[in-house]
Amino acid sequence: MNTVISIIIIFGALVFFHELGHLLLAKRAGILCREFAIGFGPKLFTIKKGETVYTIRLLPLGGFVRMAGEDPEMIELKPGQRVGLLFNNANKVEKIVINQKSAYTNLKEVTVEEADLERGLYIKGYEGEDEPAVTYQIDEISHYVMDGSEFQIAPIDRQFGSKSLWDRFLAIFAGPVMNFLLAIVIFIALGLLQGTPTNQVSEVVEGSPAEQAGLMNGDVITEINGTEITSWDKMTSIIQDNANNQLGFKVDREGEAVTLSITPEKQKLTENQSVGRIGVAPSYEVNFFDSIAFGFSSTIEFSKAIFVGLGQLVTGQLSIDAFSGPVGIYSYTEEAASGGLYVLMRWAAFLSINLGIFNLLPLPALDGGRLLFIGVEALRGKPIDPQKESLVHFIGFSFLMLLMLVVTWNDIQRFFL
Repeated sequence: MNTVISIIIIFGALVFFHELGHLLLAKRAGILCREFAIGFGPKLFTIKKGETVYTIRLLPLGGFVRMAGEDPEMIELKPGQRVGLLFNNANKVEKIVINQKSAYTNLKEVTVEEADLERGLYIKGYEGEDEPAVTYQIDEISHYVMDGSEFQIAPIDRQFGSKSLWDRFLAIFAGPVMNFLLAIVIFIALGLLQGTPTNQVSEVVEGSPAEQAGLMNGDVITEINGTEITSWDKMTSIIQDNANNQLGFKVDREGEAVTLSITPEKQKLTENQSVGRIGVAPSYEVNFFDSIAFGFSSTIEFSKAIFVGLGQLVTGQLSIDAFSGPVGIYSYTEEAASGGLYVLMRWAAFLSINLGIFNLLPLPALDGGRLLFIGVEALRGKPIDPQKESLVHFIGFSFLMLLMLVVTWNDIQRFFL
């Protein structure tokens, strides 16, 4: 039960902040955001605030912000179509009712002769066949009503595609950026709660290379192979890169300089990835400025590790079997939750960085794919046909769903079969 609650909180927070980045920058650019959704599939919870409907959906596989014009607008009126019009106090059309007109009073029914819902914002039509056509101005904040559901009309200047390349870039890029910022904040919080790791040893694991070499609790590691050690992260980076290689350590032991030789043992992380370990734990020290530095440095180190993994996937050093989907994430979250709040928060930060980097990959349907289309538009000097772009993203989304099924099946085999 604790694992389920942890998953809901962590995943909900990661998706919420990611989509919040999109929403804030889109609204800042003046783009109409019709929906802010956490999850996919049927709606479990809905609330409307201002122009945007906020929803929580059944399948916790991500989220989205539905921006006007990001996909081709489907709202249109055809000549000869009979519609009902409701007017506001300024005598402008505020609702265009397509069917179920009897549910409304003070409705003026007209037959459409021509209409422009994006640029001119007008409907030209006539009430009776023998009556002249009249042009009705449409309010900028008006709604198209069909089957009782309202959809806000998006004038061209409220649509995603009408904005500058820079505004569109920021609206898309803000999602992954929020994931990196969230990870930084989590690491800063960890630094303030528990302190940041120092280069002083607090524990030496029994039987480890460090104990065998004579390293002791309280030793301050000052140098490795001639490199000055000023932080725990710097020390672990050198050790991890030197599995089975002898390293020369200089330590400060209660004011006395001691020299040791330690050979990190190889610890396997994945099928094709190993790191060096010597078997020590750091002391922690609470310091505000060190905590801020820890937030940034930890995010950078985790990001580097993820990029290394992606590089190994591209070069064939790692197979797709090394990656985890929802089942694997659940299992690892269960393990992290059993390790306490500190471990769970580090895991949440790692997932946030993963989500940010994954979304920046230049694949259709991901933020990186959309940024790639913006880049191509900048080079071409003209936009790509929105319908063609939507088709590419749809194919990309289908491929990602197939990939998720493959990864999930691998997780099931790994953990249960």
